[in-house]
Amino acid sequence: MLQLNPPLPLNTPKGEGFAHFLIDYGPESDLYWTVFITETGEIWTFANREVRASKNITLGRTSPSQPRPAPVRRVDNAGNRGERAVVPLGSKDA
Repeated sequence: MLQLNPPLPLNTPKGEGFAHFLIDYGPESDLYWTVFITETGEIWTFANREVRASKNITLGRTSPSQPRPAPVRRVDNAGNRGERAVVPLGSKDA
């Protein structure tokens, strides 16, 4: 885990915010950004594929793409999971 100093402005599926932490679980996992959402004050953690750098005219980034939430895959009744199944933290499968 890395505390970002200064925090980085990011666009997220929940709106614009500032990333304060970057979590790296290793080479077989996405990077995870912990973002404080500006409008609501909520704190969310997003996978790397769900965030985009904010607009920065000086750097030529005038219209970054809008990020979309990662698809959710369901766990079936037999306990089989899709490629990116969502398992709540603290569950017996986590």
